[in-house]
Amino acid sequence: MKKFFGSPMAGIATDALSGPFIVMEGADGSGRSTHIQLLKSALEKDGYAVVDIGLLNSELVANEFASAREGTLLGPLTRGLFYATDLADQMEKSIVPALLSGMVVLCDRYVYTLIVRDLARGAKLDWLRAVYGFALVPDAVVYLEVAPKTLARRVLARDGHMEYWESGMDMGLSRDRYLSFIRYQERIARAFDELDERFHFKKLDGERPVEVVQEELRAYVRPIVRSIAAG
Repeated sequence: MKKFFGSPMAGIATDALSGPFIVMEGADGSGRSTHIQLLKSALEKDGYAVVDIGLLNSELVANEFASAREGTLLGPLTRGLFYATDLADQMEKSIVPALLSGMVVLCDRYVYTLIVRDLARGAKLDWLRAVYGFALVPDAVVYLEVAPKTLARRVLARDGHMEYWESGMDMGLSRDRYLSFIRYQERIARAFDELDERFHFKKLDGERPVEVVQEELRAYVRPIVRSIAAG
């Protein structure tokens, strides 16, 4: 039976949430989204109904948050509340309904990303767990480990620039965006290590070729999905 991080959302019978809930975590540039899509295709070929969900897909806040992110004055508390509202809305409207119907839910980043971003900015873990108490505990969490310099190289090759918030420029780590990105991602990695001590992620080396990582990912996820789907 599934559990919540804190108090259950009203009206949800956790024993009726029969679908497997798998989360993929990793920094921007880790290959996370690529592996979610490859895993989704593999599970669909196995005969499962699969839905993939990501952060900021809620119609409730997506447009407003996109506008707010265009500036550089968004404070960490306001930013965090945007993400919490988005996740709560998706939990109610997308994640829970899919799990109730027995679908496999693949989540491209989840509450752990939100927590580590706030930890990196000085928030306390116990307070954050209370804020996100409405969130379901996944059946499995896979974390792609990639060194900050590799992330920087991939992001620059893909986008040609480093995004303000993903570089931690709001934190005053460095005036140089590249150095700020490296220092920020180092903090994020340490925060993920702190969470791993409590939540026990499945860590995969994301610096290896895509096909190698994907093979290991499928070998880990498939037995979990089969077991839960079988009841």
